[in-house]
Amino acid sequence: MRSFADNPDLARRCIAGDLSAFGELVRKYQDKIYNLCCYMLQDSDGARDAAQETFLKAYSKVKEFRAESALYSWLYRIAVNTCLDHKKKARPDQLEDESLLTDLASSEPTPERLYQAKELGRTLQAALQKLPEEMRASIILKEIEGLSYEEIAEVLHISLGTVKSRISRAREELRRLLQGKV
Repeated sequence: MRSFADNPDLARRCIAGDLSAFGELVRKYQDKIYNLCCYMLQDSDGARDAAQETFLKAYSKVKEFRAESALYSWLYRIAVNTCLDHKKKARPDQLEDESLLTDLASSEPTPERLYQAKELGRTLQAALQKLPEEMRASIILKEIEGLSYEEIAEVLHISLGTVKSRISRAREELRRLLQGKV
């Protein structure tokens, strides 16, 4: 598992309050955190706010960070919790934004492929939104962010068995929803 301790100099500098070191950390993880927030919130503006809030929280709590755990797991945990807080405050009609849909077309997209990719993205996003929050977070961290089961357990503060169960149930539910075309 990648750990903050893999770069002890950066870790020491961040914990000591070095802004340039924290800037390095932000540059390294900002895209991953923003993408996670996009998938969780389905709102690009909200995701941008949640990502910024994640890094603000991380900066204010970096001295509390235990260097024996993985830094990105710690950041993902903050991001997931921040997104959950945002969703609790948001109205359902604020959670849709077509700009979040990614085009899945090949390197030489045709208009037809772009349309199909966009439709597939919409269908997948709609199915993801129908999953319970716990299953959605687990499947996004696994399939979109590429975290291992162990890393997901660390991020979400749940057991390895619970992670595997949630991902399995999420896959089954997505399969069912996608067969019914949401």
